[in-house]
Amino acid sequence: MINMLFITSIIIIVAMFSSKLSQKVGIPSLLLFIGLGILFGSDGLFKIQLENYELVRNICSISLVFIIFYGGFETRWKTAKPIVIRAILLSSVGVFLTAGFVGLFCYYILNIKLLESFLIGAIISSTDAASVFSILKSKKLALKNNTAPLLEVESGSNDPSAYMLTIILLSLMDKPISVNAYIIMILIQFIVAIFISIILAFVTKYLIKYLNLESDNLSLILYVGIVLLVFSLSERLGGNGYLASYIYGIIVGNQKIRNKTLVTNFFDGLIALVQICVFFLLGLLAFPSQLPSIALIALLISLFLTFIARPITSFIILKPFKCSINQIALVSFAGIRGASSIIFAIIATVSTSQIDNDIFHIVFCIVLFSILFQGTLLPFVSRKLNMIDSQGDVFKTFSDYEEENDVQFIKLKINEDHPWNNKKIMDIVLPVDILVVLVLRDSKVIIPKGETKVCSNDILVMAAPGFDDKTEIELKEITIDKNSEWLNKNISEIDISPFKLITILKRNSNVIIPNGRTTIKEKDILVMLM
Repeated sequence: MINMLFITSIIIIVAMFSSKLSQKVGIPSLLLFIGLGILFGSDGLFKIQLENYELVRNICSISLVFIIFYGGFETRWKTAKPIVIRAILLSSVGVFLTAGFVGLFCYYILNIKLLESFLIGAIISSTDAASVFSILKSKKLALKNNTAPLLEVESGSNDPSAYMLTIILLSLMDKPISVNAYIIMILIQFIVAIFISIILAFVTKYLIKYLNLESDNLSLILYVGIVLLVFSLSERLGGNGYLASYIYGIIVGNQKIRNKTLVTNFFDGLIALVQICVFFLLGLLAFPSQLPSIALIALLISLFLTFIARPITSFIILKPFKCSINQIALVSFAGIRGASSIIFAIIATVSTSQIDNDIFHIVFCIVLFSILFQGTLLPFVSRKLNMIDSQGDVFKTFSDYEEENDVQFIKLKINEDHPWNNKKIMDIVLPVDILVVLVLRDSKVIIPKGETKVCSNDILVMAAPGFDDKTEIELKEITIDKNSEWLNKNISEIDISPFKLITILKRNSNVIIPNGRTTIKEKDILVMLM
């Protein structure tokens, strides 16, 4: 036990140094994590024996749930909306086309059995969200024509399609059933996944808002539990758990939720740890000594996938949207394969289907080639295709991006007793960053200058920076009715927990800054700080 903990701690620390090194040398960190697994594996220096495919499959499948959820959570709907149709087509039709092209290549050129050929195509048909997100963020690749959100939505949402196609082909190899049965199964998977994700997203918002957990950290545990519930419940009801996780992530990530910064930081760290775990285990499971026997097949499939199947698929789907050739070429090249493909290969390996080839190591080799070749050269190819947006910010495409403060406007009516009445604008002492931008006098609009005089019955329109809620402050209004336990009591006499403070009291048209001696009356509106 102690030895296992010691080895695990060393692996995590070394992985962190590897991640830092990858940023300097330009090699994707995920490739180094796989390398660490190989180094510690049975064919490596430390000879750790791991041949339990079923165990690795279960660990990686659960990890993939969180990776896919966070892919949806980080997708910023505002920037994704213009490209959502083409992204969905890439993640659905694109997956089927890619699998079909690769399957035909394996069958006619490599002489692999028909269903096994299409199984290989299905397994490697999806792109990897973790790899794409990691490269875009680490290299700060802001791309023209909404290409970054297109890649993010595609890579985050195409794993469910590849998973479903893989399962269908494995079942076909075991016990063929009618086409109608498969169509019904596909429809059920989509309908159940969408239904479960929407319902549980609503439940999450309700629970976070009304549960009032004693510690904000408890809400993080709640999110973990609900993500697992979304996946498992969808699977139990015949739905696609990965699709449900992704849709749930999009809905929750684009809502105004309490402690969103805390949630984002938590899942950032969790996903980083999960990625290290997944890629290290996949490297640990591999036997480099077996790679030479399948290297040629894997290389040929990789070249066909990268330079023929993916480009043709991208062109077929994106050209009707009048995308430029440069954009199509970049989307094609950015189709990086990753952990999900290897996990699907493990699912095929542990299945009862009769498979002749070493699919795990074939796919493992394809993923290595994809991460090393495409992942490393993606920034270079982006520049060569003139697709870098020098004025853009790739982080704006993620849901945790915070907009610049909006300007807010307030109006103030000047009566005869107002201290600003009959004063010039230049003589009025205003707080810093607040400006008088308009004066409404009778039915006239006046653009004020320093010499402009404020008169009785004028309405001043003032501009101020919007409130920047970085501290996760939440304000709530409570209206006092005749049955309220606070009615006719002084503020000092009431228990305001779980609130922190009564900030403002609105009575009729008056706004009162309360103190302990302020008496609460019927129809008062209390603005509470939570």
